[in-house]
Amino acid sequence: MARPMFWIICVCALVPAVWGGGDTLVLLDNLAIKETHSMFFKSLQERGYTLTFKSADDANLVLSKYGEFLYQNLIVFAPSVEEFGGALSVEAITEFIDGGGNVLVAGSSSSGDVLRELASEVGFEVDEEGASVIDHLNYDVHDLGKHTLIVADPENLIDAPVIIGSRNVPPLLYQGTGLVADRDNPLVLQILSAQSSAYSYVPDEAVKEYPHAVGKNTLLIAALQARNNARVVFSGSLYFFSDEAFTSPVQRALAGKLYESSGNQQVATAISQWVFKEHGVLRVKSVSHHRAGEKSPPPAYTIMEAVVYTIEIEKLQGDKWVPYDADDVQLEFVRIDPFVRTMLQRKPGGKYEANFKIPDVYGVYQFKVDYNRIGYTHLYSTTQVSVRPLQHTEYERFIPSAYPYYVSAFSMMAGVFLFSIVFLHYREETKSKSE
Repeated sequence: MARPMFWIICVCALVPAVWGGGDTLVLLDNLAIKETHSMFFKSLQERGYTLTFKSADDANLVLSKYGEFLYQNLIVFAPSVEEFGGALSVEAITEFIDGGGNVLVAGSSSSGDVLRELASEVGFEVDEEGASVIDHLNYDVHDLGKHTLIVADPENLIDAPVIIGSRNVPPLLYQGTGLVADRDNPLVLQILSAQSSAYSYVPDEAVKEYPHAVGKNTLLIAALQARNNARVVFSGSLYFFSDEAFTSPVQRALAGKLYESSGNQQVATAISQWVFKEHGVLRVKSVSHHRAGEKSPPPAYTIMEAVVYTIEIEKLQGDKWVPYDADDVQLEFVRIDPFVRTMLQRKPGGKYEANFKIPDVYGVYQFKVDYNRIGYTHLYSTTQVSVRPLQHTEYERFIPSAYPYYVSAFSMMAGVFLFSIVFLHYREETKSKSE
């Protein structure tokens, strides 16, 4: 009994680490950021994250050891770092993402080349050093005169509650540089865009060339969900996550309404929950298929048989898996190309079911569910089955469509019979007359 109890205790000890957030490495320019952004870090710790604070140029930095990653998440709040310390580099962070790690990066108008290189690796472009997002129509009353403390409209947030929570929040404060992303890249998500009157440029310089980003093409916060479901969020503003931004009143300088506090805290918390996979995580719990009227799958299906396919999908909610409810889950029955494509009908308990008839073409098929929705992890499930032709004992004896051929055959036989009688009778009459 001692050994089973030992393993039970080990599993119970691991549960908080798995569902409580996990180990997170936080890289800072200096330890002062730990104090100026204490509300954000406190919210992470209250949700079960174990935060390890280190300087971004620490000589002992390492993400993996003996082929295993030491952390599940990485936060880079070090916009002015010129080069990461220790074994950490842009290549190491890219490998961390390829291994399924999640990354949250916040830059500023003084972002260094290393952050700019990291951004380009994940599909974004950061404006040159010293550039800020400027908006002469949507800046805060507390702006110092350069119109770089802008007021972002919540309506410019991505329409995905699983990522940003709700758009029904006060305006957002933003002070930092602008981002640009390829709109044709299906993996990139434009979380927060600037107003149409904004642009990204160096505030103290006259605009002599076309800015890096203009209008709503100017991204303030962008995200990437990789094909392995690793998530990266890149913000051009470290100020966005600060205590000052969380608690400051907001009012547009040009006849704007006064809000007691910004919506930064609600949005920043929701974004952190998404990027660290507290929200928007799906999994397949079970898959089953069988002939209509049966309960277990056969060794092989036969063409034109009625089939019932069932899949059970769950989503992560807190530390529990709960049924996922949606009306847009689709099934394909594929043999190189889809032969059947149908919507799955939602059933109680997160189950989805499809009833269809197998095509009149035999071969090796797959039941395939390929579910891609903004903000959710990619759900992919395939089940391979064989479809055989009819056996010689299974064909119909008389096919209705062949009735005309049956009639023609029997009519030909009757015609030959009648012709034989007439022919023989005619010869007998001719012979008797000649005699």
